[in-house]
Amino acid sequence: MPSSRTSPPTAGRCRRGIRGWGPGLVLGVAALLSAPVAQARQADDLAATVNTFIGSKDDGNTFPGASAPFGLIQVSPIGEHYSGWRYDDPKIHGFGHSFISGAGCWEQGGQVSVLPVTGTIGPGGDLDTSDARSFDHREYASAYTHEGEIGQAGYYRVRLTDYGGIDAEATALTRAAAERYTFPAGVPEGHVLVNVSQANARHRVIGSSIEVVGDRVVEGKVTTMSFCGGHQYSTWFRLEFDRPFESFGTWGQAGGTPDARFSMEGEHDPYNGAWLSFDTSKGRTVTAISAISHVDAEGARINLRADGMKNGKPMGFDAMRKAAQDTWRAELASVRIEGGSRDDRTVFYTALYHALLQPLTGSDADGRYRGYDDDIHVADGWTYYEYFSLWDTYRSQNQLLAILRPERSRDIARSVLAIHEQGGWLPRWGYANFETNVMTGDPVTPFLADLWRFGALEGREAQAWAALRQNAHDVPPLNSRHAGRSGNPNYLAKGFIQFDRAFPSKGMDVDPHHAGSATFEYAVADCALAQMAEALGHTVDAADLRRRGGNWRNVWDRQLKEAESGFTGFPRPRLQDGRWFAPPTGAYSPRSHYGFHEGTAWQYQWLVPQDPAGLAEAMGGRERTLERLDAFFSLDVLREDVGKARGEWVAGPYDYYGQFRFNPNNEPTMHVPWIYTVLGAPERTAIVVRAAQTLFTNAPDGVTGNDDLGTMSAWYLFTAIGLYPLMPGTGELVLHAPRFERIEMDLGNGRTLSVAAPGADGGSVQYPRQVRFNGEPVEQVWLDWSRLREGGELGFELGNEPSDWGADASSRPAAACPASAR
Repeated sequence: MPSSRTSPPTAGRCRRGIRGWGPGLVLGVAALLSAPVAQARQADDLAATVNTFIGSKDDGNTFPGASAPFGLIQVSPIGEHYSGWRYDDPKIHGFGHSFISGAGCWEQGGQVSVLPVTGTIGPGGDLDTSDARSFDHREYASAYTHEGEIGQAGYYRVRLTDYGGIDAEATALTRAAAERYTFPAGVPEGHVLVNVSQANARHRVIGSSIEVVGDRVVEGKVTTMSFCGGHQYSTWFRLEFDRPFESFGTWGQAGGTPDARFSMEGEHDPYNGAWLSFDTSKGRTVTAISAISHVDAEGARINLRADGMKNGKPMGFDAMRKAAQDTWRAELASVRIEGGSRDDRTVFYTALYHALLQPLTGSDADGRYRGYDDDIHVADGWTYYEYFSLWDTYRSQNQLLAILRPERSRDIARSVLAIHEQGGWLPRWGYANFETNVMTGDPVTPFLADLWRFGALEGREAQAWAALRQNAHDVPPLNSRHAGRSGNPNYLAKGFIQFDRAFPSKGMDVDPHHAGSATFEYAVADCALAQMAEALGHTVDAADLRRRGGNWRNVWDRQLKEAESGFTGFPRPRLQDGRWFAPPTGAYSPRSHYGFHEGTAWQYQWLVPQDPAGLAEAMGGRERTLERLDAFFSLDVLREDVGKARGEWVAGPYDYYGQFRFNPNNEPTMHVPWIYTVLGAPERTAIVVRAAQTLFTNAPDGVTGNDDLGTMSAWYLFTAIGLYPLMPGTGELVLHAPRFERIEMDLGNGRTLSVAAPGADGGSVQYPRQVRFNGEPVEQVWLDWSRLREGGELGFELGNEPSDWGADASSRPAAACPASAR
């Protein structure tokens, strides 16, 4: 729950005056009354407005430590949670140096666990060199206190309460980080333990080495298993201290060895590391500058010199912290909001912070990166990125970056195409320099189709098309690490993926295991790619892809009636010979786990943004579809109180199955509130969006489900801004009531898009009465990115009662892949 230590000061800018409709006197009075608040916010610090503890509890899986925007290195605590850290973990095992934010798999946080301690190191000592088990970081881990803990953009601080009380601080630039440890007064000696055999509670280390270099440096290599038990990859590291250590040693399977400079152990030798001892009688602080690389040892050294040193010396902690937080201030200031409470602003800017953490920088300061062919390549004049959670990010975070960070999005697109060049296939969930094959469907296609639509593939359209066409029509060979569209043979021949739980998998997931949802995902991807094909002149392919965009109908059982709800017609998996799947009981339930990935037929039935009218026809007509949506969202309850959403909707982050309600914790249903709008009921979208926003709070549990590399945070931002990218590849942004009175977004190259909504109040449900763009009325419920990309002002007149705006059939977007395309 919120507390003063997890609710940083607010941030903002002075109110410029509210533009919109209504009597000028009323607006003038409103501006006058709000002036003291606006003036107070003018000096607010956006980096301190961010609360990095948001999402660090209840499986939001964010990390509270320090990172730069899209940084290669992060420094954050390691505990017992599978993601690396959880807010209520009892002890800190160490401070790791590589984290991804918000993912739902284990083996994703830690690497090179560093912890400051006091006491004696030697035979029978506090750290007993005669017993290797004493160097287990679960044994020497320290208790800590949340009192006084600070989590800001670019800065983290915590008090370790064991070992006499040690203050640990961290900050980070793109390719180097700094840690400062302040040992307790009166202690003559402090130690820093560098553990390379234990990455986190679930992270399996295959092998590691560590070397003490001179009297200030430690470097080495850690090879670990990856995300969800995937492939092995290596991380090289270097730590350079601001003063010499007095003594040192290494530990391994045989225990600790004083004065030893090198140690190397394997997978079944769980102890490996080094200790470094410092004289703290004359100075209590020890600062380490750290860097990592996925290329080689020299890459870590180059990164440390580039970002962690100044004039040939390690950068001071305070200097790096200032540089890190100034970087974040500039990033966060590219979106400016007016209105809202202190907590509203913290939630908004923390969501923006989380959305700007990924993908991670993959190329070292000299441009080198390790490709998917395991060779070393050079990104000359651009940045190579890695860690692509595409099943998640294609739905919101990708589009947000394309809007707010067009230059980065170009490099992100180029990075994905480089993966294809070097690995032969496009990724699904790319981790470091290999494919994990986690999740299902074809997320890379809508991901790249949107980047094309938003302009990030300019000059590379032909290359992207060739890669995407290969992905849409073929299957990687057995000896390829990539699974690609593993369901393609049956999908291309019969229009659906066969449900086959015994289908061989190259990773944790494979499409035939989740054939119902994967067929829906393929159809969305095909329709998205059809938009690109048509624009590039591939008319035959475009027609075929539009037809395939209707393949969701091939797994729609029109006769399936659910007794509980009385609704008829649901998605249902088919066997290879075309028969509908039935469980041993004989009755298929749309709430069952069969055939759908992290969801049920109730949740995936809405995944038809390419043809909402066709979906409504399959459900028995528009009115019957709205009734089904109302049941899905418990709209009758939300009309009375949007605050009841948490009790009415799916609550647990992993409660995927047996469900028939909206799941705000996971991606498959995040677009569904806007299905109301494109069916002519935008007033119901307004209710559901406000209800969803109540789930994002200024507290450690303030993110719904896993944040999934910024995806849920980006989704929240779109709900707050008043725009939502419903159908990939179209560039159409669906409109709804913004949460704030004014939002200004820098689009790059001096362009600014402003969203003005006088009287916007996130605490109540409000409805658009009129919408204007650059002064011209907008009757449609969407605006195309081609109109918005140059900037301008989007204005909303809001009311407390529903209006007829957007209700007419002429206001709705045309189907991207209508039934007539089949």
